[in-house]
Amino acid sequence: MRDLLEGIGTGRIERVVVGKLAMDTDLLAGILELVKRERIRTGLILSSVGALKKATFRNVKTMPPDLKVGREHRVYLELEQPMEIVSLTGWIASKEDGETEVHAHFSASTVMEGKVITLGGHLTPGTITSIKVVVAIGVIEETNIKAAMDSRIDQMDLKLPA
Repeated sequence: MRDLLEGIGTGRIERVVVGKLAMDTDLLAGILELVKRERIRTGLILSSVGALKKATFRNVKTMPPDLKVGREHRVYLELEQPMEIVSLTGWIASKEDGETEVHAHFSASTVMEGKVITLGGHLTPGTITSIKVVVAIGVIEETNIKAAMDSRIDQMDLKLPA
């Protein structure tokens, strides 16, 4: 029988950090600044609420057989119009070099052709806050959760004990 889990990390949520990002801030850069200022090494993005003026949604359009997704396998959709954050989730983990990795996905609703639609994807630079954005992070302490390059997919991912 095949093992269904590659690893399991453990830790304890010691505190929740809530940060309000300034207007006209890159959302990913704002999260990284919050992580830096609060000295968060490991955590979970629990929630976010607020508005965006511009968003870049990144999604996979084709999956290569070797699972090594490059730019040519992705689609980027840029919108510059009022949007509401519907969801923001992700993880934060330290790498072996001491730097912190943030991996997040988000969805936002907007109006297109008179109808409300919701779009989602990977959070990349280029998503800009509007009138307000608040982000909540659960800070994990006493943990064995790390981030490392996964050579199978050529991407940074969580490194969890087997």
